[in-house]
Amino acid sequence: MYIAIPPKLCVSEFMSYLKGKSTLMLFDRHPEYRSKWGDRHFWARGYYVSTVGNVNEETVRKYIQEQEENDK
Repeated sequence: MYIAIPPKLCVSEFMSYLKGKSTLMLFDRHPEYRSKWGDRHFWARGYYVSTVGNVNEETVRKYIQEQEENDK
């Protein structure tokens, strides 16, 4: 997943929001998942974040696409 956030945002707060909101949206669209993850602990507790340095966005997107193709 490639996400660009403004430097003024706190990474940990953004990740908390992203994981929480995506869980709510997933459960709303797939109510059957609530029985498996009823306490809403859908995602793992941690996360990994890295910067891309001097690499441009196109290069990162291409890399992600290649990883998705390798996983098929």
